[in-house]
Amino acid sequence: MSRKVALITGVTGQDGSYLAELLLSKGYEVHGLIRRSSTFSTSRIDHIYQDPHETDPKLFLHYGDLIDGVGLTNLIREIKPTEVYNLGAQSHVQVSFTMPQYTGQVDAVGAVGLLESIRSAGINTRFYQASTSELFGSTPPPQNEESVFKPRSPYAAAKLMAYWCTINYREGYGMHATNGILFNHESPRRGETFVTRKITRAVAEIAAGSKKKLFLGNLDAVRDWGYAKEYVESMWLMLQQDKPSDYVVATGVGATVKDFAEASFARVGLNWQDHIEVDQKYIRPTEVDALIGDPSKAANKLNWKAKTHWKELAEIMVDADIAALKK
Repeated sequence: MSRKVALITGVTGQDGSYLAELLLSKGYEVHGLIRRSSTFSTSRIDHIYQDPHETDPKLFLHYGDLIDGVGLTNLIREIKPTEVYNLGAQSHVQVSFTMPQYTGQVDAVGAVGLLESIRSAGINTRFYQASTSELFGSTPPPQNEESVFKPRSPYAAAKLMAYWCTINYREGYGMHATNGILFNHESPRRGETFVTRKITRAVAEIAAGSKKKLFLGNLDAVRDWGYAKEYVESMWLMLQQDKPSDYVVATGVGATVKDFAEASFARVGLNWQDHIEVDQKYIRPTEVDALIGDPSKAANKLNWKAKTHWKELAEIMVDADIAALKK
């Protein structure tokens, strides 16, 4: 059996936790990069965590940071991963407007540092870069791998640098390096400040009587929302291909924030209009009106297709948030 060792940056996040589960189920030895903190931030992977003193553990956590190139190089030389998944990032678009320099350091320079660490370590590995539909910005939908990039936030601009550097290392150094241009993907593990989870968590609280109002920004923004648990399989599939390439991963179906809110409130028998107010502070300086992906290439080359679309996803997330409140 060939050696299967994966390194995941951002292992404690939504995508990282689902990916770690998937890879462990496929017999991988999984190494996750976590940032040092005085409080625990591993709740999403606590159920799969293994004490290193256990017999034959398969999940290992390492302190590190994407902006610490020396530490990354040393770690890669030590564990010699056969696959590297760069999911770590400052991933909140709104926050990137208030922290543009930090976003650039982590999302752009950090990704380049990781690529350089792999190159300088001289190991034979496959690299996945978590790209984003935000690259398309103001380009009208549907967006595919050939669509023009017009980023509309510091987050998207930083991710665009990482995208092109991934291609540069692929073409310049012969690395098996791939960009996954994933459209919005959500789940009950989504961070509470992201709009979908913000909605479903508020629905659960309002239904329980502990909250009355939910304040949101642009209700007319259109997004292509899929289920993160399904999307991580596409990441793995990309690195199983003989030749590296770049792929759009999406459902191909768009809905407005208003639509998502309406479906979420309807799940508990409430009218969204009775509970939502628009707060201008949540409006981005430069808005992205519509992102709807064309996942034809992923379907044809990876045999991957989304199973869960936005309405069912909203219901899954509301149900999970209601259950979480009862614990």
